Amino acid sequence: MAMPDGSASIVIKRPISEVFDAIADITRMGEWSPECRAGRWIDPATGPAVGARFEGDNVAALGPVTLKRWTTTSEVTACVPEEVFEFVAEGYTTWRYEFTELDGATTVTETFHHAPYSGWQKYVYGMLLRRSAAMVTGMNQTLARVKERLEAS
Repeated sequence: MAMPDGSASIVIKRPISEVFDAIADITRMGEWSPECRAGRWIDPATGPAVGARFEGDNVAALGPVTLKRWTTTSEVTACVPEEVFEFVAEGYTTWRYEFTELDGATTVTETFHHAPYSGWQKYVYGMLLRRSAAMVTGMNQTLARVKERLEAS
């Protein structure tokens, strides 16, 4: 994988199997992500495995104002229980979660990578919206919510 465009990590005081299972269950992504509101496996997939495909419903908002809604189709490209879960959204952005365990706690590192923006996207997403920085902020929020919910259970 190429160098990530963004990265975020957190330590969750739960067993690695529990943390991996929660994150790799994309039907739960709406519980944690500030942008992805729902996810569902595409038949015949019913869970995480290399080649499994899923859809994700996303919303971009500025405060209470919804700016954009869209659905992505993703494919799982790496799935090693308790080690790594990775998928490519729309054949463009790679999302990767890596898991390590120490003394019953789990460190999760989430990264993303996409091809460089060009043309109007370079100006709008790269300069105006600072999309990569916003995605890192979203990853930190996502991981904090996973931690909060798993440690509360």
